[in-house]
Amino acid sequence: MITYSDEICDWLIEQGYTHCFFVAGGNIMHLLNSARLRFKCIPVVHEVTAGIATEYFNELNFTSEAKAFALVTAGPGLTNIITAIAGAQIESRELLVIGGQVKSSDLSHNLVRQRGIQEINGVDLVKSICKSAISITKPLSKEEFLAQVSLTHSGRKGVVFLEICLDVQRQKVDAHMDPSSKSVQAESLPIASEEDLRQTIAMLETANRPVILVGGGVDRIEFYRLYPDLIKLGVPLMATWNGADRLPSDEDLNWGRPNTWGMRYSNVLIQQSDLVLTVGTRLGLQQTGFNWQEFAPLAKVIQVDIDESELTKGHPRLQLGMIGDANDFLRRLTLTVDSSKISIDPWLDFGRNVKRGLPLSDPQNNVFDGYWNPYDFMKLISGELEPGDVLVPSSSGAAETVAMQAAEIPSGVFVVTDKGMASMGYGLGGAIGAAFKTGSRVIHIEGDGGFAQNLQELGTVGVNNLPLKIFIFDNGGYASIRMTQKSYFDGQIIGCDSNSGLGLPNWEILFSAFGISCERLAKTEVFSDDFLKLIRDDKPRAFLVPIHPEQSYFPKITSRILPSGEMESNPLHLMTPDLSSEEIERFLPYLKDRITQ
Repeated sequence: MITYSDEICDWLIEQGYTHCFFVAGGNIMHLLNSARLRFKCIPVVHEVTAGIATEYFNELNFTSEAKAFALVTAGPGLTNIITAIAGAQIESRELLVIGGQVKSSDLSHNLVRQRGIQEINGVDLVKSICKSAISITKPLSKEEFLAQVSLTHSGRKGVVFLEICLDVQRQKVDAHMDPSSKSVQAESLPIASEEDLRQTIAMLETANRPVILVGGGVDRIEFYRLYPDLIKLGVPLMATWNGADRLPSDEDLNWGRPNTWGMRYSNVLIQQSDLVLTVGTRLGLQQTGFNWQEFAPLAKVIQVDIDESELTKGHPRLQLGMIGDANDFLRRLTLTVDSSKISIDPWLDFGRNVKRGLPLSDPQNNVFDGYWNPYDFMKLISGELEPGDVLVPSSSGAAETVAMQAAEIPSGVFVVTDKGMASMGYGLGGAIGAAFKTGSRVIHIEGDGGFAQNLQELGTVGVNNLPLKIFIFDNGGYASIRMTQKSYFDGQIIGCDSNSGLGLPNWEILFSAFGISCERLAKTEVFSDDFLKLIRDDKPRAFLVPIHPEQSYFPKITSRILPSGEMESNPLHLMTPDLSSEEIERFLPYLKDRITQ
């Protein structure tokens, strides 16, 4: 006889699970005791990091077959991890959360506010942000249990939450009494029809200015396999932020990362295309711009997505929306299309001219003596990236947008971020998960305000001696919020820095308390040999990058006030600062008649 918690851990091992990120608690004591004997169990300080680290660990699925799950106790254990659950679900990431619950006899069944200690109705709390959320009040069969687990990685990936009562965890069962010879059927993947593929190829072969936008729904391994054939097509490729590491920056046909906070040259080019083929991206508002009506205004837009609801949500306008697995679609496309029928040399020449003429670091950004221009810093630090490294930008604020606008990503470097929730402090937990998964150097970029929200996890970094190189944009608080408040509320700010009530630590003292070295990175034109030695060793290290509080962050999309008094966001090609008349003539010839200065 073994406990049910032993049994389900054995089932998870069969499914490839090897790691568990957790915070200990009384209502998971049997689960944790079973897990410690079977998995590499990694304690973290706060449950939100257990979820984020698990998400990033599983997202880097090409480095090894290891898989992780998060284990949290009832009540606050669950409420603390909810942000991570929401983030993974929005980004379609694999995340299995196993939560504890009070004894089944102590459940209140919503008749009173609480009966058991730490009791809270976890399923009701998270079911709207999960693929599946169930409460296990009596043992499930192997088939039933694994059917739930499989939902995390089959079909459109997402979150599964399994809440297991304490008495069920410790219940004795016959060891492997339930072999469940029936195999669990994973969700089948939709396949784009031959007619949809034929229409796509016909439009691609007749387009004069096509681009292919690759999203995170395109598997890294599969994309790397198809990459040579895609390049042979001769069609410019672009990437979403979740697909950023699919395309090396030195590839001539890599036309960057268009986005509300995108590279200006990428935004200018996608807006002037006459065909946009999007594969594995949900085309959310950040991708198309909030003024989605003006997304690619001259183009036929084709969207290939695994989820029909993303095709019918009403934005952006689509010429063709097809339900299909992105990887299968790209594979069939490269096998079927006749590249000799694609003749777009003038478009390619135009794109190269735009890329050369619109730099990643906008010359109109202000410069302060003794402070870094964050764009110049990102270009320098990304130049030190090597194959096998993982780049983890933060998930909100200037530190992330600068990284995604200015980082030049070499082949073999991997990038993971989670922008859907735009949650400050997300990056450190993600960097921890990436380090455990790969064992490689992880470059983490975060703003000081965001980093303060999860700084307790420096304990996890220090005790495990993780090879993290942490770069904190030290600008005295919440730079993005400060800019927004100044722009729209007559310069009045609140809760953004020490002068408006926000307290941040002395970073050198803080890192020292966790046994991690921390240095202020002086503004230089090139990195010193001493600094390069520090970022190339295998120890955790932190660096403060001084950024002036009044630093500007251009280019960016801004809003304008209409005569009606309402605000309207500019389309992607109209980033601030405005291009000059000469630049519009040179870089926006296809749209110049639609632009009013």
